[in-house]
Order: sequence, then C-alpha cells, then structure tokens
Amino acid sequence: MALKKESAASIVVKFGKNEKDTGATEVQIALLTERINQLTEHCKQFKKDKSAQRGLLILVGKRRRMLKYIQRINLDGYRKLIKELGLRK
Repeated sequence: MALKKESAASIVVKFGKNEKDTGATEVQIALLTERINQLTEHCKQFKKDKSAQRGLLILVGKRRRMLKYIQRINLDGYRKLIKELGLRK
C-alpha cells in the first residue's frame, strides 16, 4: 500500500521547505501518517489480514519514535505538526 505520487508530492510541499525536501522529519511524519490512515482503512475492511496489521504496528512505532525525536529537538514545531495532522486528540 504505497502512496500515490500526487498525494506524496502535495504532502512534501505542504510540510517541507520546498518540493524536494523529503528528508525533513516533519515530512516523514506526515507521509507516515497518511500511510497509517490508508492501512487502518484496509485493516478495518480485511480483518484477517495479519501481515497488514503487523505492518501498521511497525509504522505506528516508527512514527512514535520520530515524534519523540522532534518533540525533543523542536517543541514548537512538534506542537504545530500534531495540530496540523490531527494527532493527540
């Protein structure tokens, strides 16, 4: 379940400094969040797909570690990012 090029490019433009800034932590977290949302919908539809569930847990753990990193490095950026992504309700 990969992201489409158009949706990934729009996320990079929105969260990155320019259209080629794919390595920024904020961009990576936003891309992971989009993949997590897609995989969550897949897992709701196909409840017995255990490999998809495992992949979802791996992605959530990776995003959690990145969020912890950005919280430690840039607290204001962290707060802005979770507000824009709709995390931590």
